[in-house]
Amino acid sequence: MRVSPIAILVIVVLALLLFGAKKLPELARNLGKSARILKSEAKALREDGTEEEQPQAAPAPKAVKPAPGAPGADSRPVAQPEEAPRQD
Repeated sequence: MRVSPIAILVIVVLALLLFGAKKLPELARNLGKSARILKSEAKALREDGTEEEQPQAAPAPKAVKPAPGAPGADSRPVAQPEEAPRQD
């Protein structure tokens, strides 16, 4: 659906008459914030749906390299500590 330039002009003129020039920038800012929040929430909803369908594989253990000159030149895997649940 395409909106003609005349229709946009009519909407802008009506908005100026209804709200006044002082309130329009504030209204536009609030509309932009609302659109960004809606977009981020929709993206989060889509990502939540894909995580449930496809479980993620466990990350590979990290290897710790010894300091230069230390005995044992091979890297050895080290288990990562479990993350504690955040308390908000």
